[in-house]
Amino acid sequence: MNSSIDSPTRDGVVTPLPPLPEAAMLLEVSWEVCSQVGGIYTVLRTKAPATVRRWGEQYALVGPYREHSARVEVEPHAPPDWLRVPLFELEGLGIRAHVGNWLISGRPMVILLDTAGLRRRLGELKYFLWKDNGIGSCDGDWEFDDNVLFGFAVVELITALRRHLPARPLLVHCHEWQAGVCLPVMRHRGVDVATVFTTHATMVGRNLCAANDNIYDHLDQIDAGRAAATCGYAHRHSVEGAAAQAADVFTTVSGITALEAERFLGRRPDVLVPNGINVARFAAPHEFQVLHREAKERIHQFVIAHFFPSYTFDLDRTLYVFTAGRYEYRNKGLDVFIESLARLNERMKAEGSPATVVAFIVTKAPVRGLNVDTLNRQAMFNELRDACDEIKDEVGYRLLRIIATGRMPRFDELIDQYAQVRLKRMMFSWRSSPPPAIVTHDLVDDVNDPVLCHLRHRGLWNLEHDRVKVVFHPDFISVASPLFGMDYDQFVRGCHMGVFPSYYEPWGYTPLECVVSGLPSITSDLSGFGDYLIQNFPNHDEVGMYVARRRGQPFEVTVQQVTEWLHQITLMNRRERIALRNRTEQHAEHFDWTNLGRHYWTAHALALERHYAGRATMPPDPDAPASAAQPPRLPGAATDGPPLRRRESKRRTAKSKD
Repeated sequence: MNSSIDSPTRDGVVTPLPPLPEAAMLLEVSWEVCSQVGGIYTVLRTKAPATVRRWGEQYALVGPYREHSARVEVEPHAPPDWLRVPLFELEGLGIRAHVGNWLISGRPMVILLDTAGLRRRLGELKYFLWKDNGIGSCDGDWEFDDNVLFGFAVVELITALRRHLPARPLLVHCHEWQAGVCLPVMRHRGVDVATVFTTHATMVGRNLCAANDNIYDHLDQIDAGRAAATCGYAHRHSVEGAAAQAADVFTTVSGITALEAERFLGRRPDVLVPNGINVARFAAPHEFQVLHREAKERIHQFVIAHFFPSYTFDLDRTLYVFTAGRYEYRNKGLDVFIESLARLNERMKAEGSPATVVAFIVTKAPVRGLNVDTLNRQAMFNELRDACDEIKDEVGYRLLRIIATGRMPRFDELIDQYAQVRLKRMMFSWRSSPPPAIVTHDLVDDVNDPVLCHLRHRGLWNLEHDRVKVVFHPDFISVASPLFGMDYDQFVRGCHMGVFPSYYEPWGYTPLECVVSGLPSITSDLSGFGDYLIQNFPNHDEVGMYVARRRGQPFEVTVQQVTEWLHQITLMNRRERIALRNRTEQHAEHFDWTNLGRHYWTAHALALERHYAGRATMPPDPDAPASAAQPPRLPGAATDGPPLRRRESKRRTAKSKD
């Protein structure tokens, strides 16, 4: 490799660079590095072990510095030698960098950029973003302003690295529009790096679907620019589109998102990069049935506390189904879920079903606090449980003494009169006549909340004769929850089915988390995950991975499908449910990042090839099968991609300006 490429310096003078070595360095840029804002945090966190395994010390993540999250997510350390001088230069520009290891599996290095010192230049930076790239701004959009500052800080970091590591091929992979500002700016400046941009959802698609627009029925008729301007996010849409156009390789997470990306952003994705998961975190091949039983018992305790003061039902014939995710009533399919529950309730009552279904709706909504009645029921249950534990120890001691004498004890010898009176008092105070609440918290807008309005409209009041009970928990479940006292993963394991019939879902981690936990789940063909199942698992319904048809189908058809699957699980006996969970769990390994991560490696290799024309290669893939050097592209991915975008900087003359 004796050839070299030309790279312009900041003053526009073109100078030759030394020959490039083969080893490239990957910098992955995201707004959600070390801080959970949305689903990309899960992508980065779960992908890290596979990425570190592939790239080793040639990999680092770049994100904004947020002190409150960095304190608990990052172990700081001194920057490596190759990074010291570039970071010193950033200090002179008012950008302070914090370097450390992300405290997750794989422990990748992170570079967190504090842009507070750049804020005085915000107006200037927004002006050049408009002047050089045609991207306007909107007054009062503070998040956008922070994204602009972060984007220019990333540009300065990459420029400094390029200057001090002239022989090292650099690959910059940016996720979503929040990290996309740097891409058109670097392209305008002629910064010599290979680039990848991944959109996990388009701004236009997400917002139109949230506004109840059936975009997939008239995708070709939507004017993305006009829609963005009308709804007030044209500047964000402009960044998204400019990033897609500027990157050497453009990717998205699913075939369904690729359709809207091509329409709304004007470029067909080159590679699809489906989201995987770190299966090792969930793996329990010989224990997942035991874990299910233990987690189910903890859910039983909540159900006893919540329902049994009013009435009782047979817990051995009780099934737990749930939906979870961001509170987007229509996009996440909450409307389909609630309507299906209402129809299932009527069907089970008509059949005289002995089973009970408790359905949980877990999302984050504005609340004032926990409902007083819910708290009282939980407190009473805790007191009753503590009293029974005390009496249990005394009964055990008395039982041993009496049995040791060679005779069977009488009831009054085991539980004395004081204990009996105590238990009777607690039982009487435990009973409550009102039906259990359908929501565990006091919502800020109880009257207009869409979930509550739908539950009230369909008469799901948790009455004693209802076979379907509902618990709307408008907060995420964690070990700190006074109601459950368990984390979300344990909660998922304790349920019998997850239901996520989304209308707009670029990928969908919630059904994937069910699969790796050995839990049957329902998704939709308008989610990336559902589209992936249809393309890759023709018998997905037989193994507990159900895909509801929503694309081109009326609401009624989708509801009927979901209702039927829910009804089927109520008819199964325990052995049949265990067999179904076994079939589901057997497919978990397919979704591990060691498998799906290869689509990312394909995108990275393609970007290096397009930019460096064969003078840079990726590290070898330790997980690649011997028979296949590169993974196949997913169905629907572009085979050739758009024409290769040669950097204008390679053809610029001395008249070019920074």
